[in-house]
Amino acid sequence: MSKTLHIKTFGCQMNVYDSKKIEDMLGALGYTSTPELTADVVLLNTCHIREKAEDKLFSDLGRFHLLKKERQNNGQDMVIVVAGCSAQALGAHILKRAPYVDMVVGPQTYYHLPQMLAMLQRRKDEQVEGENKPFKGVLETGFPKISKFDQLPQTSLTGPVSAFLSIQEGCDKFCTYCVVPYTRGAEYSRDVESIIQEARILLEKGVKEITLLGQNVNAYHGKNANGHVVGLSFLLQRLAELPDLKRLRYTTSHPRDMTDDLIQAHGQIDILMPFLHLPVQSGSDKILAHMNRQHTTEFYLEKINALKNARPEIAFSSDFIVGYPGETQEDFQKTCDLVEKVQFAQAYSFMYSPRPGTPAAIQDQIPGEVKAERLQILQALLRQHQLAFNRSMEGKVLPILLEKKGQRPGQILGRSPFMQSVYLSQGALGQEINVQITSGFLNSLKGEVVDHV
Repeated sequence: MSKTLHIKTFGCQMNVYDSKKIEDMLGALGYTSTPELTADVVLLNTCHIREKAEDKLFSDLGRFHLLKKERQNNGQDMVIVVAGCSAQALGAHILKRAPYVDMVVGPQTYYHLPQMLAMLQRRKDEQVEGENKPFKGVLETGFPKISKFDQLPQTSLTGPVSAFLSIQEGCDKFCTYCVVPYTRGAEYSRDVESIIQEARILLEKGVKEITLLGQNVNAYHGKNANGHVVGLSFLLQRLAELPDLKRLRYTTSHPRDMTDDLIQAHGQIDILMPFLHLPVQSGSDKILAHMNRQHTTEFYLEKINALKNARPEIAFSSDFIVGYPGETQEDFQKTCDLVEKVQFAQAYSFMYSPRPGTPAAIQDQIPGEVKAERLQILQALLRQHQLAFNRSMEGKVLPILLEKKGQRPGQILGRSPFMQSVYLSQGALGQEINVQITSGFLNSLKGEVVDHV
């Protein structure tokens, strides 16, 4: 019998990728995805990075609990599943605080979901049969020796223009503010041929742009067909040989893993887009050391300059944490100085928020009002550079890949090589068309179609 599945995804692109794999896996068992919140199975694929992630999770669970009780009153049931990084970090605490949750599964073991659903049904059948056992949710948050990538189904994507492809997971860096090493585990890289196979399937489904994903994607160290360990530059070269692939990207990178051969790949591979997300977090060497980032601002700027030498038109985005414990006004000013030097095309910036279990969480915290003021100053500076970069496109002709329909009738959303949004009224999804940019705004570009590529 067909059942319905609703997935709510939080956080990073890796969670988006994982959610799609879960949808494919359960789809093979007869589950049909639905936007309705009152599905037979509701799955929250959670993130544990942002502030108050735990509070937000239990707030959502409370709402789904009410929907579950409503369905039960109507003779139906609802299975509530918590997956992702918060599931890994909180584990049994979720089942204790929210006993109506049926299942908690970490990001490394969600391929067990079919067996877990079967186990859950057996437990509920035992209750119905009157064995009078207290119901106990199913918990699976281990780190198995067998990679989850070896257990997942092939993608069943149907027609997206741009798609994610996960090649690496986990982190060995242990930045003092970050929970990823504890929720995603140690760094693991898929072998080259399995990635190439998945990429071919995506291309057969109509994908034109692939973004390679990893917590530290440029730390990729997978095996090639001969069993030799290779880096990301080798994988990029292999992928660039695939017919019909128009664009190639990767995220998220660590400055320390920006090797010379990878930098040179940016100048050698035409379809590797001239836009790189390279998080720096702070412009103060003192704060970077306290964060255990394992690089200095000088090292970071050397990588930026090397990339510009390899690909002169390349643009950068980055991540910044404001108000890390011990950050002085001088440290913050150094971050602003770094922003002025690089002039990022885009950036993400956040106030530091303590994550339980991380070393930085036990240090003396900076007052919230100080963090908020610094963040406001930094974001104003970042917006200034982003607007200037977008306006620098005016008069240029850029190839725009048409990705999806816009919100307005007849509108199509495309993206430039630099990840800028461009809204057009002509063209077909999957086409790459030349557009002369007439106006640059803070978050988008406006232009006129010149011709087809």
